[in-house]
Amino acid sequence: GRRRLRRVANVCRGYGQRVQTSVFEMRVTEAQLEELEDRLLREIEAAEDSLRIYRLAGRRDRVLKVWGQPPPHDFREPMIV
Repeated sequence: GRRRLRRVANVCRGYGQRVQTSVFEMRVTEAQLEELEDRLLREIEAAEDSLRIYRLAGRRDRVLKVWGQPPPHDFREPMIV
């Protein structure tokens, strides 16, 4: 329910920034990614929820285009959206 999704969002906020209601951008190390996955998997209900992690590899200017206001953080390293 809503409480569970709020807990998931709080975990994600600890690693990055919210860009849409259910979308977060994060810059993490491999160790942080493992920790994040572990924490999120403890929060979700697999029968009801869907958790997706997309790893964007390559130069940022090749995988990301932004129109309008730029995000508050400038991520120059690999990014998870």
